[in-house]
Amino acid sequence: LPLMACDARDSMDIEEITVAQIRKMFEEGSTTIVELVRAFLDRIEMIDRNGPAINSVIALNPTVMDEAKILDEEWKKGQQRGPMHGIPVLLKDNIDTGNMPTTAGSKALQGSLPPDDAFITTKLREAGAVILGKTNLSEWANFRGQRSTSGWSGLGGLTKNPYVLDRNTCGSSSGSGAAVAASLCIVAIGTETNGSIVCPSTTNGIVGIKPTVGLISRDGIIPISFTQDSAGPMARTVEDAAICLGVMAGPDPNDPKTLVESALFYGDYTVFLDPEGLRGKRLAYYTSIRGRHKKVDSLMQAAVEKITSLGAEVIEIDTISETNTSGDSFQVMLYEYKDGLNKYFASLGEDAPIRSIDDLIAFNNNDPDELRYFGQEYLEQAAEKSDVTSSEYLETLDRMKKGSTEKGIDRILKSLNVDAIIAPTGGPAWKTDLINGDNFSLGSSSPAAHAGYPNITVPMGFIEELPIGISFFGSAWSESSLIAMAYAYEQSTLHRRPPKYLQK
Repeated sequence: LPLMACDARDSMDIEEITVAQIRKMFEEGSTTIVELVRAFLDRIEMIDRNGPAINSVIALNPTVMDEAKILDEEWKKGQQRGPMHGIPVLLKDNIDTGNMPTTAGSKALQGSLPPDDAFITTKLREAGAVILGKTNLSEWANFRGQRSTSGWSGLGGLTKNPYVLDRNTCGSSSGSGAAVAASLCIVAIGTETNGSIVCPSTTNGIVGIKPTVGLISRDGIIPISFTQDSAGPMARTVEDAAICLGVMAGPDPNDPKTLVESALFYGDYTVFLDPEGLRGKRLAYYTSIRGRHKKVDSLMQAAVEKITSLGAEVIEIDTISETNTSGDSFQVMLYEYKDGLNKYFASLGEDAPIRSIDDLIAFNNNDPDELRYFGQEYLEQAAEKSDVTSSEYLETLDRMKKGSTEKGIDRILKSLNVDAIIAPTGGPAWKTDLINGDNFSLGSSSPAAHAGYPNITVPMGFIEELPIGISFFGSAWSESSLIAMAYAYEQSTLHRRPPKYLQK
């Protein structure tokens, strides 16, 4: 969908544009940051609000043009803040912004202004990023109740998949995935506890990086699980995602996970973009979901053949963990959800309308629109938990961590001498059904999610008009090698193509 040409700004071709292309335009003087931002705002108005109306952006930054003007002046003076100077970005609406409400898509937090920016919002601004606004999400990052519909929130409504509009975006970073796919920004930031970056990335045909827990601070992000939560970049190319990852990575005194001795940060992950990044590598193909969808199996087999042709050896495995960690992970999430939400609500100050998880449950019970399509069973179960000093919680956490790391991914990598694990990220997007909820066909996010380890998904091909991704995941702090492998695969296949906004 081209921009309506009424002046030079509106005719600017920004579909599928990259960070490198934008910087070249700035350097050549062919556009300014103000002009670029206006073009993206026009595109949001046309595609997100009108036209296909994918409804991915829940709020726009009220001071964005003033910020763009300042960045233009700095550029003219040769005062570039960093690698994302002038680059338009959208943030998932569970990431704090001091000048915009942060709502998690819930009417309970409508108009809730946090006291300041999240740590990563500050890091992005310091690197010169232009925060265009906030994206819709599965309400409360899809950890509110059973039979939920990904991409729906009480405050933001339903986000549509830009490839086929009656198909689901997956979630919970639904708006971030759809907005990137539709070229409404260059990069969007999502968050993941289990699948919430990689699933909307695969269904929206983009690249998603779920980093090691601790690579990026969670301070100022509405939490689910201290053990599993991570923010990460979602982009149309591995290179753009890598640029953004380097900007956000780093230690933060307010997030102890970023201060562990083993932490490994790089300020620039683009140095690992290697077209030969698969040569000499040994990968394990995780086959436990093979057989659930023949067309996904065919795409994955073609991907394995391509990876092999690029110099890697691929072996097959049907299990990763010696134990089933899913039940323990769910219990850990319930304990940490209560603890994390109560702490987040306390950070909003004494005048905040919601002060605890119990207040939130009561609000939802008194608002028929919030519980119109599905309930709040997970909030209620979390509220019944004791605190995170309980022996039950600590024992469950220890069992889950050991089962997913030393008896899981680390065991596979070491015993089989492999560099990473690959698998289809998910199946084709299902038709959205607000009555019955989501209809997942398959997914591979849990092993890395439970371990807190990195996971990168890149486009692997299409089933009809619906994109499918392939995941590369591995040990803690292995983002550098995963980026090299994902980039090599991406550059040799170039499966990414823009959406057509089909009606069915």
